[in-house]
Amino acid sequence: MSTVVKATTGRTTGSSASRRLRNAGQLPGVLYGLGKDPIAVEVVYDELRDALKTDAGLNTVFVLSVDGDEQDVVVRDVQRDPLKRRAIHADFLRVSNDHRVNLTIPVNLVGSAVMVAEAGGMVEQKMFSLKISCAPNHIPDSLEVDITEMTIEGRLSLADVDLPDGVTTKVLDKITVAASVVPRGLKSEDEEGEEGAEGEEGAEGEEGEASADGEASSEE
Repeated sequence: MSTVVKATTGRTTGSSASRRLRNAGQLPGVLYGLGKDPIAVEVVYDELRDALKTDAGLNTVFVLSVDGDEQDVVVRDVQRDPLKRRAIHADFLRVSNDHRVNLTIPVNLVGSAVMVAEAGGMVEQKMFSLKISCAPNHIPDSLEVDITEMTIEGRLSLADVDLPDGVTTKVLDKITVAASVVPRGLKSEDEEGEEGAEGEEGAEGEEGEASADGEASSEE
């Protein structure tokens, strides 16, 4: 069952009125979407915060009871004070399972890249979020990318990742999600070792040439 957050309409707009609301524990916002007119609303900040305490975070679908009229919504955006970082305004988007919504979900790497670790490398995450489109009842908490089969020469692009059912994206398939890398310190040690081995081989070659010349001289 969806969490219900109560909202009221008829609030006075403007920075001073909004400040008074926030000081009273209310959060001003606007409700829009599904072809209906935007409505200025206010909600109890603590109720909204509790409703979003799920793995989906801001992508949580919940019920906004606007003066008793219940509507499914997601938080489209939260504006924050640039200094104090506290929420100062929220945008609520009406949603319906008959209409797809566009939103952003986090990307999480799962599994253990054993082959990469054994080769002295590590996996570097390149993509941390993904813009998707889906119906509200198909919103995933995150996109999980399995790195178990990665090798030291490999990388995973978006084309290698299976999107959840009902989810699409316009992001290009070739975009890298994760790549195997060798730490710079380890790479330098390997390169120094290779250079040392080449030097030893060169010394042996020079000794061989000198010996051959010496034998030729003695024969003369």
